[in-house]
Amino acid sequence: MRSDNVKTGMQQAPHRSLFNALGFTEEEMRKPMVGIVSSYNEIVPGHMNLDKIVEAVKMGVAEAGGVPVVFPAIAVCDGIAMGHVGMKYSLVTRDLIADSTECMALAHQFDALVMVPNCDKNVPGLLMAAARINVPTVFVSGGPMLAGRVKGQKRSLSSMFEAVGSHAAGTMSEEEVREFEEKVCPTCGSCSGMYTANSMNCLTEALGMGLRGNGTIPAVYSDRIKLAKHAGMAVMEMLKQNICPRDIMTKEAVLNALTVDMALGCSTNSMLHLPAIAHEIGFDFDIAMANEISEKTPNLCHLAPAGPTYMEDLNEAGGVYAVMKELSELGLLNENCMTVTGKTIGENIKDAMNKDPEVIRPLDNPYSKTGGLAVLKGNLAPDGSVVKRSAVVPEMMVHEGPARVFECEEDAIEAIKSGKIVAGDVVVIRYEGPKGGPGMREMLNPTSAIAGMGLGSSVALITDGRFSGASRGASIGHVSPEAAVGGPIALVEEGDIISIDIPNYSLNVKVSGEVLAERAAKWQPREPKVNSGYLARYREMVTSGNRGAILEKVGK
Repeated sequence: MRSDNVKTGMQQAPHRSLFNALGFTEEEMRKPMVGIVSSYNEIVPGHMNLDKIVEAVKMGVAEAGGVPVVFPAIAVCDGIAMGHVGMKYSLVTRDLIADSTECMALAHQFDALVMVPNCDKNVPGLLMAAARINVPTVFVSGGPMLAGRVKGQKRSLSSMFEAVGSHAAGTMSEEEVREFEEKVCPTCGSCSGMYTANSMNCLTEALGMGLRGNGTIPAVYSDRIKLAKHAGMAVMEMLKQNICPRDIMTKEAVLNALTVDMALGCSTNSMLHLPAIAHEIGFDFDIAMANEISEKTPNLCHLAPAGPTYMEDLNEAGGVYAVMKELSELGLLNENCMTVTGKTIGENIKDAMNKDPEVIRPLDNPYSKTGGLAVLKGNLAPDGSVVKRSAVVPEMMVHEGPARVFECEEDAIEAIKSGKIVAGDVVVIRYEGPKGGPGMREMLNPTSAIAGMGLGSSVALITDGRFSGASRGASIGHVSPEAAVGGPIALVEEGDIISIDIPNYSLNVKVSGEVLAERAAKWQPREPKVNSGYLARYREMVTSGNRGAILEKVGK
């Protein structure tokens, strides 16, 4: 056992004295030591129930013959951090989570790990850590929130942000906004649509790192507690069989996850996190691969914000395994990939069934024949940009309009809410990328304001920042290279005509190469917005959005 490095032999007598201080018995000292990475806190709604999940995991580990030991991981609530300086501190936590978990796991020589994340950056951060540490590891999330109900209709957090935009447009009263405020988030759990947290928890199943139901069983269901107990038991079986994350998270598994992403219509943030996870296993993930996979993968689900269904509905319809079963009929998955069950993907999904063809469209009736995400390239985004095309209305799939240029998110929101943005415009928000932000803020406030103002079918938004999974409409993010390094988005001027063609994967500004070259010669880098603390260090090390905003050595 790896933990023998801190428990066995005369040289480890001082170590054993410290375990004695922890209350370890002699019997426990002879058993495998399993780290339970708890993301529990009292500020994130998706994490407030994780203490119960952790206790259930501990019971499962102990019942299967291991000794569970809990240590923490931090978490940020993207909703609470949205629209102010706090959002600069969201994406950056992904690497803090990975680094700190690596430190704790290797410093204390755990034999195995159970990761208990839920919301946006914890899942990819812990997947990155799992690949680095490479001891038997199982994931079990806290589960999604139930949808709220307002005037008899299911609603979620995206409805709340759009209600604020409707109020600004004068189409919703303050009292109506208050009703949304009180009802859209009725339980603990990750927000109830196919936003980033739920996207990543579902993709954890597709990767093979979580048990069936990890992405969809609601947080308040007792089945979630049972799942956590089984996760504790499963990691002990993995330990016996010596199945480790790098046996599971292979190139083929990552491509499986991207395929499932296309069918589910996941958050554009998955196109930041899958490359970062792939980087940890030595797979150079080119985001342009998304288009190749998208061309042959039907979009089978339209969960909020793309449609009227929610995570609880996907769970009842058969969950991620039912979606994967549909895809397997087209031969789109590598079914030989190993999973935390000790069985292959093919063995796991063999008996899965689609129980609701309205929630999971069958192959002969998809929402579209192509997947939910698209990568657009052109003279405005030579290295790529990402759009959730399953959440774009048909009339905006191809669009041309004048650029309305803003140097930060706040200025754009003010213009939208004051009526300065009109039908046909293309809002450009720049200097919000990984380096420019720094931290690559999500743009849920401006996209929700556009929708709330009734402009969702006539106005596009382009940014070198990113979008919440709750964003919908012609919202194109991750524009690379970003403005802060002199990318073409920094050269766009007010009134330039921008051409968007999602079916043909293109994003261009209709300005000649000569003019762009003249502008580039005059361009000067901006003074950094932050010069101290973690964000300053992050700015120096982070790469562009098309590479997953991974960290590299300064000067590399």
